[in-house]
Amino acid sequence: MLGLAVLWVALASPLDSFADVLLSTHMVQHLLLMSVIPPLLLLGWPVVPLLRGLPAWILTPVLGPLLRLPVLRRLWRWLISPLVAWMVMNMVFISWHVPAAYDFALEHEHWHEFEHVCFLASSLAFWWCIVRPWPTRRRRNSWGLLLYLLSADLANTAVSAFLAFCDWPVYGYYVTHPNPFDVAPLSDQILGAVIMWVGGSFVFLAPATWITFRLLQAPSTRTA
Repeated sequence: MLGLAVLWVALASPLDSFADVLLSTHMVQHLLLMSVIPPLLLLGWPVVPLLRGLPAWILTPVLGPLLRLPVLRRLWRWLISPLVAWMVMNMVFISWHVPAAYDFALEHEHWHEFEHVCFLASSLAFWWCIVRPWPTRRRRNSWGLLLYLLSADLANTAVSAFLAFCDWPVYGYYVTHPNPFDVAPLSDQILGAVIMWVGGSFVFLAPATWITFRLLQAPSTRTA
């Protein structure tokens, strides 16, 4: 429920309207879509209860055989494999922050909505490998998960640093369109970069720290 509430804040509250005029607000929206909503939705993953609550005339002849198709099961396993999920999430993040793509999405509402779908879907696959919601089989924490998280932060750091230290407004949309808040485009860009840099890195580093603590604690637990 908290994940759905944050999703509403990101896409249906006034935050969505402010994102069209302030880059900093837009970065808050992207941060919510990619780093806050996906882990919350996965932690409360209600797929099995929802499926069990469907009418039998839908579940037995339609959804059951569809979900058991070997092709779909292999495709799903491939999409949530760590390497594929990592690459897709980072490629989506970098691609949509290229100036031409970013400005194009803001100019065309349907493409802007598609951008949000890309962010949310790719991030759900990425965080699936960390959260592994029930009834997915659990995996033990490993040093590979640390590399998975820390390397994913490299793309966020690179894009944020570029925006923070640029001497000019990177996204022309915010220069050519009126700003009712009278905020300088460059100042707004720096603020947005800081939000994305600090907030995004925290979301990656927090679970990495917890996993490190558990890994370091494991040998002493076995020894005892």
